[in-house]
Amino acid sequence: MALVLGMNSGSSFDGIDVVLCEINMDPDGFPTAPKFIAGGSYEWPEEVASIVRDSFVNKVDMVGLNRLDYLCGAVFASKARQFMEENNIKSEDIYVLGLDTQTIYQEQPDHKAIDEMTDEQKDDWVGRWLSKAYPAGLQMGNTSVIANLLNIDTVTHFRAADHTFGGSAAPLMPYLDFILFRKENHPAMTLNIGGIANLHLACKDRRQMFGFDTGPGNVISNYMTKKLYGKDYDKDGEIGASGKVDEGLLDFFMHHPFFDRPVPRSGWIADYSPEYIDSVLAKFSYLPKEDIIATADAFTGAAVARSMIDNIPKELIDQTEYLYASGGGVRNPTIMREIQKRIPQNIKLTTSADIGVPPAYKEAVKFATLAYSTMHHIPGNIPAAGHASQYAILGKIALAPRNIDKSLID
Repeated sequence: MALVLGMNSGSSFDGIDVVLCEINMDPDGFPTAPKFIAGGSYEWPEEVASIVRDSFVNKVDMVGLNRLDYLCGAVFASKARQFMEENNIKSEDIYVLGLDTQTIYQEQPDHKAIDEMTDEQKDDWVGRWLSKAYPAGLQMGNTSVIANLLNIDTVTHFRAADHTFGGSAAPLMPYLDFILFRKENHPAMTLNIGGIANLHLACKDRRQMFGFDTGPGNVISNYMTKKLYGKDYDKDGEIGASGKVDEGLLDFFMHHPFFDRPVPRSGWIADYSPEYIDSVLAKFSYLPKEDIIATADAFTGAAVARSMIDNIPKELIDQTEYLYASGGGVRNPTIMREIQKRIPQNIKLTTSADIGVPPAYKEAVKFATLAYSTMHHIPGNIPAAGHASQYAILGKIALAPRNIDKSLID
C-alpha cells in the first residue's frame, strides 16, 4: 500500500486542492484505481495571489517570475503541511507528492505544421521551438522547494515531457481516465468543468482515446456574475436559472475562434479574458442581466456538445452510456442542465462521485496518480489523445532530504 498526496491549482485560480489517496500496483503493470481517503481546499495568500494574477497578463518581469517560482513552491508546501496536520499525516507516511504547480502560460502545438515536418526537420531539436511548431508552457512552484520543505519526494511539471514529442499535454486527465476505465468493455466519457472545460473519451484501447478542451467551463459565468452582481459566482446557478437564453448572444459565443482549432486543442485564460468578456457585455448590454448569465451557462453546455459531436466518432458516442463530470462547475445545476440538454441523449450526465472520485478533487487525484506512475517509470501521457509522437514518463522529480545516506553526513 502506498499513500500518495495530490495537489491542484487550476486555470480558474480559485484555490488549492489537496488529497490523500491510496494507490497500489496492479498485476497488469499499471496502478490500481486510486482510492480517495481525504481532501481539503485552501485559499492562496493574497500577497502571492496578486502576483500570480499579474503574471497571467504578462505584468511580472524576469526577476519577479524567478521569485514567484520559489514563492509558489512555499505556498504549495505550506498548504500541504496544513492538510497533513489536519489529517494527522506525517511526511514519512507519504510515498510521493504530485502536483503540476500553477500554470501561468500555456500554448498548444501546431499539429498541422508538425505533421508536415520532415524527419530531418524534427531532428533539429532547437528548430522545434524556434519554428514555434512545438508547444511550451510555464508553471510556477519550484519542485526542490516543495520536496525539501515537506521532506517528501515530489513530482511536478508534468507537461514538458509530452510537449517534447509534440503533444498538447493539456488536458492531462486522459491518463487517470485510462486507469479508471481500462478494464471496461465499453467507452466512457468524462468532463472536467473548471475555468476551462475539457472532455475525454476513455477506452481500454488507448489508441482510441480522446482528450481536448471544449471551451469555457465556469470562467465566463463567474466573471460576469462578479461584474454584474458583485458576487464571486452564481451560487447554485440561481441567477442563470432565473434568466432566458438569448439565441443571438449564444450564436455570437459559438463563433469564437477557439472552435476553429483542430483537436486536441487547449483553451487558456486568454481565450476568455476579462477584455473579451467585457467586450461581450458592452455589445449585449441591452439584455437583462439574468439572461446574460443564463446564456453564459448555455454556452458552456453548447460548447461541450459541439466539441463532442464534431470530434469524437459517432460509433464511439453511440456506445457511451455515461458522462462523468467533475470540477467546480458541477456545483452549478444550471450549467449541468444545459450540458445534459445539448449532448446526445443516449448519454446520461452524472458526476465522478459515481466512480469513487469526489468531483471537487478529481484534478488533484489525477496528479497523485501521475506522480505514483512516474516513480514507477510508467508513461503518463496518452499519445492518441494529445497527439504526441510517443509515450513519455512525465514530470520533474525532486528527492526529499530523508533520502540522504546518513553515513555521508558529518
